[in-house]
Amino acid sequence: MEYTNLGKTGLMVSRLSFGSWITFGNQIGDSVSERLMDMAYEAGVNFFDNAEVYAQGESERVMGQILKKKTWRRDSYLVSSKAFFGAGAEVPTQRGLSRKHLVEACHQALERLELDYLDLYFCHRPDKATPMEETVWTMHNLIQQGKILYWGTSEWSAQEIMEAHMVARQNNLIGPVVEQPQYNMLVRDKIEVEYSQIYKTVGLGTTIWSPLASGLLSGKYLTDQDASARLHRAELGWLAERLLQEEPAKKVKALKGFAEELGVTLPQLAVAWCLKNPNVSTVILGASKPEQLAETLQSASVLPLLTDEVMDALDVLLQNKPVHPPY
Repeated sequence: MEYTNLGKTGLMVSRLSFGSWITFGNQIGDSVSERLMDMAYEAGVNFFDNAEVYAQGESERVMGQILKKKTWRRDSYLVSSKAFFGAGAEVPTQRGLSRKHLVEACHQALERLELDYLDLYFCHRPDKATPMEETVWTMHNLIQQGKILYWGTSEWSAQEIMEAHMVARQNNLIGPVVEQPQYNMLVRDKIEVEYSQIYKTVGLGTTIWSPLASGLLSGKYLTDQDASARLHRAELGWLAERLLQEEPAKKVKALKGFAEELGVTLPQLAVAWCLKNPNVSTVILGASKPEQLAETLQSASVLPLLTDEVMDALDVLLQNKPVHPPY
């Protein structure tokens, strides 16, 4: 496993990480969850990603129970949580980025995960109803209290991230150091274009999610009609509407053939393609079966095959290379 600095911080994160979205406390049993975490940790993964909204808090409870059973030293791994949607929010104070919700969500995450602190704490979405000053001050205070070590954003625009940094600089506060956006062969603009300047200015680290486009880039949806498969699940109907279309399916079929010509699997090619981007700090892997994780954990071995010529050929096949504005 290779490790890299998370943005401009001194925090070293494994290039491949493991996330529990959809699976823990929902799609798979606790014993499978434990096996997957064991596999990841033994392979050198040091970052485990979670959020309050995943299975309405159950994902964090499962991960916390697993971590408690292990003899892993606490200083050998990183754990995250995210706040915005709430863990089964029923009233307005149970969601958003207000001081009240961020503080209470942090305490609740620590309780579910059975940890003393979070290594990374993300604002899971921007909150137009809460002043940026309130959010930045709250995250700074949580760091000062030792409840979190670093904070970041997820699916924020470049403008929103820079606004948070402006507030932090004006008040001598600690700003966000990491963003967690979706990034894969089918979703490219934020990582490749929108954030291109702030990598240079504030040194943004990235922990990208959905490198396989929720399984579409595994190729299984070309034939798999299993109702339990990720994109067939009711809670991902919004994502399935965008991805399970004729045009993406054509690209996936062509990509599968391309991967076979390289002598690798499509999931390995898709993850390696994400790793190839120097602005990607870590790629969050997800899995519901040990064999899936075993496959994608080998993705870094594909990197030597991704020459400039191969990357150009993939761009021709994908037909979605973002256009950079002239500056």
